Amino acid sequence: MKSEEKLRYSESELKEFEELIMSKLQKSREELQHLKDSITRKNTGSDDNISSLKSLEDGADALEKEQLNQLAARTQKYITQLENALVRIKNGTYGICIDTGKLIPKERLRAVPHTQQTIEAKLNKSR
Repeated sequence: MKSEEKLRYSESELKEFEELIMSKLQKSREELQHLKDSITRKNTGSDDNISSLKSLEDGADALEKEQLNQLAARTQKYITQLENALVRIKNGTYGICIDTGKLIPKERLRAVPHTQQTIEAKLNKSR
């Protein structure tokens, strides 16, 4: 008799993923706080009166601030995705592909713990 394809991860497997996600969530929240602190420091610049040099510095500061803001937005999006993955663990849908209904391989979930698609489904969607 052929063994049935596994439809869900066990409680112990889900616990492993939950710990991985919690670890990534903590690191991401610390990174976001660091980015916010850096952005705040950029807002409180010095008062130099050398206009041409100041203008160049302002341009560089504005670019750096924009890059920090983009990184902070990306980090916030990642945090939200990780938090949503925790919700899926709690409601029993974690690790199940939203497109195919198949179990997402553990290796993929370890690499991208917030994913909702198998690699095949993701590649098919991008075509």
